[in-house]
Amino acid sequence: MTDTTQPAHADAGTRVAAEDWDALTAELDEHGHALTGRLLTPRACRDIAALYDETDRFRSTIDMARYRFGSGQYRYFTHELPDLVRELREAFYPRLLPVARDWAARLGKPAPWPESLGEWLEMCHAAGQAKSAQILLRYGPGDWNALHRDVFGDMLFPLQVVIGLDAPGADFTGGEFVMTEQRPRAQSRASSTTLPQGHGLVFTTRDRPVASKRGWSTGPMRHGVSTVRSGRRHTLGLVFHDAA
Repeated sequence: MTDTTQPAHADAGTRVAAEDWDALTAELDEHGHALTGRLLTPRACRDIAALYDETDRFRSTIDMARYRFGSGQYRYFTHELPDLVRELREAFYPRLLPVARDWAARLGKPAPWPESLGEWLEMCHAAGQAKSAQILLRYGPGDWNALHRDVFGDMLFPLQVVIGLDAPGADFTGGEFVMTEQRPRAQSRASSTTLPQGHGLVFTTRDRPVASKRGWSTGPMRHGVSTVRSGRRHTLGLVFHDAA
């Protein structure tokens, strides 16, 4: 099977490395999510979205309505990831690792993540989390995703990335990325992000450190997708731990 993404993504890893990671880290600290610049060309985005119909690339398909996750569908890649998906994941991990370790230190939690993504995944597998968690999602009119966390076991990396593959306003309308934050002794706060084609949103998998009078406390967060009003919306989800 020919990997049609190869010609369009030669600089994807370079683009990830070239991001202003000081600014992104500050955004993550302040809000629990941060939008990158353009990482993928429109062609690369179309190529990845087209993989959705190549069912042999995926280990399973989830109908969200069946599990009351919302409405729509997503598929988990096998460990034989397309070159572009592998390159993006490997490029993001070392950039997110310092943030993960810093957050763990603030919250007084263990920071088990090694320098190498491969070594970390081996640790996941040894703990019984051996299934690929990389996701390709497809939404049509009326589809949405309930607020949730992508926690697949005890071996957890606290940050993940979603990349928009279609152009909002042209390929689809609606479908904003939504996050809610449970604040101590206060009402929850919501935010929404329109995800431009080829851009990534880095966000917390579960929670973030929040400054308080007594030091740092845990700010639980969830994410989802608002209702797609028209068209079709594809996104690529990069998760840095595997599933049980």
